[in-house]
Amino acid sequence: MRHVIDIEVNGRRIERAVTARTTLAELLREDLGLTGTKQGCGEGECGACTVLLDGEPVASCCVLAVEADGRRITTIEGLAGGRDLHPIQQAFVDCGAVQCGFCTPGMVLSAKALLDRDPDPDEGAIRAALSGNLCRCTGYQKIVEAVSAAARALAAGRGGSR
Repeated sequence: MRHVIDIEVNGRRIERAVTARTTLAELLREDLGLTGTKQGCGEGECGACTVLLDGEPVASCCVLAVEADGRRITTIEGLAGGRDLHPIQQAFVDCGAVQCGFCTPGMVLSAKALLDRDPDPDEGAIRAALSGNLCRCTGYQKIVEAVSAAARALAAGRGGSR
């Protein structure tokens, strides 16, 4: 049996028929072609599949697509403005926080949720916000530095000072 859901993905309304067992990650990757959402552990432990659901980071492998009905989803593909990277994405590049890249979309989206609610986080807050995202390559220091740099860039863009 299929259920029709109506969701907003990266600012675009989408209606799809899904099974009761289809995860949000499967819908995004397989049906919508948004492959920036990575399939990692399938158990909500690694953070590779993190997306924003109504602005909050969630492990999309653990959210059923039917649970997203009527809600707003942001994937990594929804952050950049045309050819320009979002300031968080740019900070990850500038700080060398990207290595293999598998964890990066989830890290960036977790950082976005953090900076949306706390535009001036300290290192402890950044590490806590990213604690659900595992990285096997970087040792996290450059990722933390990237989030701090993104916070400064976003503040400068708002006319704030740091």
